[in-house]
Amino acid sequence: MRIIKETRSLCPECLKVLKATIFEKDNKVYIEKECSDHGKFRDIYWSDYEQYLRAERFRYDGEGLQNPRTKTKLNCPLDCGICPQHKSHTALAIIDVTNRCNLRCPVCFATAGTRGYVYEPTKEEIGDMLQNLRRNEPVPTTALQFSGGEPTIRKDLFELIRMAKDAGFRHVEVNTNGLRLAESVEYCRGLVEAGMSTLYLQFDGVTSEVYKFTRGLDLLDTKMKAIENCRKAGIDSVVLVCTLVKSVNDKQVGDIIQFAIKNFDVVRCINFQPISICGRVPEQKREKMRITIPDLMVEVEKQTDGKIKVNDFYPVSAVVPISRAIGALKGKRYLEFTAHPHCGMATYVFVEDGEIVPITNYGNIEKFLKMMEKVYKEAMEGHETRAKMRLLGVMRYIKFDLLRKYLWPVLKTGSYKALGDLHRKMLMISAMHFQDPYNFDLERVERCVIHYALPDGRIIPFCTMNSIHRSKVEEDIGVSLDEWQNKHKVKISAVA
Repeated sequence: MRIIKETRSLCPECLKVLKATIFEKDNKVYIEKECSDHGKFRDIYWSDYEQYLRAERFRYDGEGLQNPRTKTKLNCPLDCGICPQHKSHTALAIIDVTNRCNLRCPVCFATAGTRGYVYEPTKEEIGDMLQNLRRNEPVPTTALQFSGGEPTIRKDLFELIRMAKDAGFRHVEVNTNGLRLAESVEYCRGLVEAGMSTLYLQFDGVTSEVYKFTRGLDLLDTKMKAIENCRKAGIDSVVLVCTLVKSVNDKQVGDIIQFAIKNFDVVRCINFQPISICGRVPEQKREKMRITIPDLMVEVEKQTDGKIKVNDFYPVSAVVPISRAIGALKGKRYLEFTAHPHCGMATYVFVEDGEIVPITNYGNIEKFLKMMEKVYKEAMEGHETRAKMRLLGVMRYIKFDLLRKYLWPVLKTGSYKALGDLHRKMLMISAMHFQDPYNFDLERVERCVIHYALPDGRIIPFCTMNSIHRSKVEEDIGVSLDEWQNKHKVKISAVA
């Protein structure tokens, strides 16, 4: 056993903050902690120590918010709001517009039926949350997701999308199970007309059996219909969001990638999300379900016959030198994805004549990123001309004209449009492993870049919201199921 570091975690039963040890054994990385009341807990953290170290090379700490909303009193993760200890600003904001849903998924952590409360902010409260996020300093939030529950249950969703665009959010996505979209092309078209940028579509596999396990019923035809309706409505930015469970759908990774390629006119990204384990689950059962990011990367290589390799994936934080360099040259602050290096990994592939070609085939990614670090350093030291010349020199690490054509406008302008044009030529394959109380690491929480906005003005990191704060938030701000059902004269499972 080799100790890697000491950190802090949670007791999965009482949620008390505990000292924890992250260590390597047999080329796997584990986290272990002990609660005086509930005993010792051990869980897999990353399944490959070598990849753990490789990802660690791309660690970049941010400066957090200059205007945190809460003070440090009880220490992380109990002061979420965001407090001064947080080290990243908001890359993607989430607003849960309801926790009502038209499904009862076994793997879900955020529905009224399981929580006992209906949480549904008013339109005015959502407007205030939008303005609060836009006040973030030094970088106002520009990317937003409307989530739930099921957002399409709200009859005013189109209006909420327009509100977000008017407030200055360039990117507005809707997180949905697709049921409403499968019913109507006109509804899909309404999302586009309201200003929606991307559809974040729950998509766990390509067979009926997968959905019966993850969602409790066969939704395969519904997913296909939703995607076809998106195509007819002119939606060309769909993210397939796959909750990944070992022995359930991990052998469909390659099939999902092939599905995305066949539907490349509509699908822009696949986001694999290894399952977060909620509730009390014995260690042996967790081991049967648990899958980590390196496990996914191995499956991608196997199931694409080596066309996409493990080392084609990089941490989300790897792009930090690019935003810093462009920002320094333009005298601006751009969003910095200073997420913890073990939160997520991603790669891009070009789709050429129906085949996949990883972005790593087009250049030396690591040398490119190192050079961008030098561009940033020289620009910050006042050597602007030298920095610009070095930026031109960066292109020698890019091998082919296709990437030069689409990457150079991003480096030159730093514009959202140029970035969008580049994305439309590529398929992103990503993995984001959200934490649960068993594998919880407060170092990751402090660097979280995905934040929930609340009606009371707080902005809470994703993993602490869902592991610690959600039930209290919904109890404090929501209304009881009985009160809701009595008022609306309908059972919560049937509300739509």
